[in-house]
Amino acid sequence: MLQFLKYVLATITGLLLFFFIGFFILIGIGAAIGSSSDKTKEISENSVIKLDLNRVISEKNGEKDPFSEIFDDKSPVELGIMQLKEGLANAKLDPKIKGIYLDSSDPQAGWATLEEVRNALIDFKASKKFIYSYSETQSEKGYYLASVADKIYLNPAGGMELNGLSANYMFFKGLLDKLDVKAEIFKVGKFKSAVEPFFLTKMSDENKLQTKQFLDGISGHYLSKIASSRGIANDEMLKIVNELKTDLPEDALKSKIITNIGYWDQFEDDIKKSLKISDKIKYVSFSSYLKAEKQIKVNTSKDKIAVIIADGDIVSGEGTEGQIGSDDYVKEIAKARNDKSIKAIVLRINSGGGSAMASDIMLREIELAKKEKPVVASMGDYAASGGYYMAMGADTIVAQPTTITGSIGVFGVLFNTEGFFKNKLGITYDKVETHTYADFPSVTRTMNDAEKAKIQNSTNRIYEVFTTLAAKSRKMPVEKLREIAGGRVWTGTDAKSVGLVDVIGSYDDAIKIAAKMAKLKEGNYRIKYSPSKKNQFETFFKKMTEENEEKAMKVMLGNELAPFAKAIKNLKHMEGVQMRMPNVMELK
Repeated sequence: MLQFLKYVLATITGLLLFFFIGFFILIGIGAAIGSSSDKTKEISENSVIKLDLNRVISEKNGEKDPFSEIFDDKSPVELGIMQLKEGLANAKLDPKIKGIYLDSSDPQAGWATLEEVRNALIDFKASKKFIYSYSETQSEKGYYLASVADKIYLNPAGGMELNGLSANYMFFKGLLDKLDVKAEIFKVGKFKSAVEPFFLTKMSDENKLQTKQFLDGISGHYLSKIASSRGIANDEMLKIVNELKTDLPEDALKSKIITNIGYWDQFEDDIKKSLKISDKIKYVSFSSYLKAEKQIKVNTSKDKIAVIIADGDIVSGEGTEGQIGSDDYVKEIAKARNDKSIKAIVLRINSGGGSAMASDIMLREIELAKKEKPVVASMGDYAASGGYYMAMGADTIVAQPTTITGSIGVFGVLFNTEGFFKNKLGITYDKVETHTYADFPSVTRTMNDAEKAKIQNSTNRIYEVFTTLAAKSRKMPVEKLREIAGGRVWTGTDAKSVGLVDVIGSYDDAIKIAAKMAKLKEGNYRIKYSPSKKNQFETFFKKMTEENEEKAMKVMLGNELAPFAKAIKNLKHMEGVQMRMPNVMELK
């Protein structure tokens, strides 16, 4: 027995020593890679950028995995929209870069983000350098980017999706009924449909109306842009989509949606012809090119514009990755307000909303900042409900045509689990209380009418505050504001027409507006981004944890059911009174 314990202790000691030494070896490798990655990348003459956009394109600069240098460069990593724009602007001026090979089969981004990317590609083409696209299959979003290319190749055995947009909503009412759980709903606004999944089994007429309107707005915009890029009449473009005239590569070619049907070697032959070479093409990955010598003159001005990126769900306190924590963002806004070198603030918002309390706390800080320097809101894919609540504090609101915004409404939801515990698990509750409402609100019993009225009154009050502040911000009578509120969702274009947005434009336009308001001369200011990036090791281990959790979900539930499990998991964020836009499971 003693001998056995010795072996066990020796094994445990060995394992601990192994992990301890291994951890420090990883730190050493990461530090070495980190220092080497800071070196300028030497670019060969006559190079072509390999721009792989089949990944998540986020608001923040992609967090770099400290070990990515020793793994396959093709591994899908997050790419920041700001990184992408800056890299393409640099490549436009770089004499060693002759063109771009664009791979945009299936980018993971919203339509407003794609608009930013597409505009950056069009700007690159102004240098007279080429963009050639090659895909085996092409999604609708991917083709929106590829449509600006000089040549668009599709594999002979491939296919493409160009059939319009649809929105899928998931409803939990049937599940709640089976579990004997009742959702108590409190909301203001007949279009406020974020809570519909808990008490309906299908979309309300109001939700169908607003969804159809914003889908028509987005599809109308991107199809007209495609038609313009490909030299196709708008009527013909609609016919191509409605009659599925891109199902086969031959049909896509005949419809002028693509320029070539060919294999990879044929595509490369075309690039070689453009480069006037016969030997191997000198590709450089976009991630590598980000380390190339900067062609854009480095601005050393002491004057700055702060860009505060607010991306994700709005929550109270300190947020995690993918969340807008009110404590974190109040600090960031206050820091920019108190920094004398910062002459203007741009709030880059990409959020469907969240906590009403957190939204209001951040609005207060935005209003304090606005008293001292210009504040401009730049809307991304979404700036709705709580996201709009933040934006309305700015002097000027800028949105893309395909931004989804508005959703000025409020809701609260409580789940009565009494039936579930009693009838499904055999668990009952009893209580002793000192006062009438001591256990209010409760999720283990049915609330009485007076208790429900109190929550509804609180929801009504927050809606009144929301609409009153929005009306004051937009300089319109509150009655008129409430006519376009009611939880209704609008595209950026429609939001401008009803007065919720000031300017239809890009992130760059928002920067120019902020600079003009601060009386800064063009090119005589720097951009300071915040929040700051997390350290590399925190990013690496967090990424490992998230990937393992996601893989485990897919193994247990399969690719089809995993997204639904993720949606159910996200329900835990709906605590307290909420300002959220409708939860679209899939928009494609």
